[in-house]
Amino acid sequence: MDQSLYHYSLCIALPLMLFFGFHMLWAPVPDRKRFANFLLSRRLMGASLLILAANYAVHFFFSIRLKDQGATILMNLVTYCLCYWLFSSAMMTLLDNRYITRWRWGCHLGVWMAFALLACVVHGFTDADIQFWGTVVLAVCLVAYGLFLSVRLLRTYTRAIKMFENTHSDDIGSYIRWLSVFTYWAIGFGVSCGLLTFLPDEHIFIWVLSSVPFYIYLYCCYQNYMLFYEKVEDAFQEDNEPIETVADLPQPTTGGEETPAYHADIARHVGEWIESEGYRKPGLTLNELSLQLCTNRTYLSEYINNIYQVSFRDWIADLRIGYAKRLMKQQPQCKIQEIAESAGFLSLSHFTRTFSEREGCSPARWRRSQTE
Repeated sequence: MDQSLYHYSLCIALPLMLFFGFHMLWAPVPDRKRFANFLLSRRLMGASLLILAANYAVHFFFSIRLKDQGATILMNLVTYCLCYWLFSSAMMTLLDNRYITRWRWGCHLGVWMAFALLACVVHGFTDADIQFWGTVVLAVCLVAYGLFLSVRLLRTYTRAIKMFENTHSDDIGSYIRWLSVFTYWAIGFGVSCGLLTFLPDEHIFIWVLSSVPFYIYLYCCYQNYMLFYEKVEDAFQEDNEPIETVADLPQPTTGGEETPAYHADIARHVGEWIESEGYRKPGLTLNELSLQLCTNRTYLSEYINNIYQVSFRDWIADLRIGYAKRLMKQQPQCKIQEIAESAGFLSLSHFTRTFSEREGCSPARWRRSQTE
């Protein structure tokens, strides 16, 4: 085994892991109560990184990979089992501030202790074949456990995105998209770790170095997310109570018509609101609009979803894009930035991206095509 590559890879990874872990544990955040959840999430992630750093330190200072490969692989699997739970908990906490409970902590801590005990039992076998296949079974169980945690996280993330799209005109979901990217990356990395740890000794440095870009991305995402956390948390708090289904609310008399009677009333108010160009107000939410239209937000959400067949965010975006196109035709001398602001978009980049998705070209190119 080329020990130089092995030790050099640990020399690169270990300091980074220690820095990331301690920084995420102790770095300050704005002294406001709403950041408590973000701090909890970051500390859970920091603790996970320090546990992984401790694993690397054992590899580096004691060279156990060179002494007992089987014990080393089992130690890695036990470490990953605990870190999978901490990683998942940290991410889930950003999406659900009620996720961490004593019962859930107890269950997953019990799973980890059982996994560690089984690893000790497997290591205790003297038969090499039994030890090998026992390790393979543990690795498969670990991957299944990681996939279970990842699926739950992705489902929670999807529900959050759907809620934002149905209640906010701005693309709040873009601020938490890194959670999805990171989770898919974590699935790939987690599965690969279960395989890479079985690499021949001369290639084990690949397992160590593969973790470096993964954790750099994670650290940068947490640093950047702190800038947007308050906006996302405000959106979560505003929609803390889920929108009821229409069936749960008192139903107006329909008079035998297939279309609910409240649709006509909402349609009238919505038509007047569109005529007044109320959609140009930046940061518009479903709650605000339902108050303006003197209706229930559940009825309004159901009306938009069924009549326009789009989410609230897409409906508002379509109205704003339509206004922007009319303005570009009427006032070709206007700058794109001014048009974006007039239409209600919070940034030029958001306007350009939304316009391009719907029209297949940039606003400037679309305007040139109208004058040719």
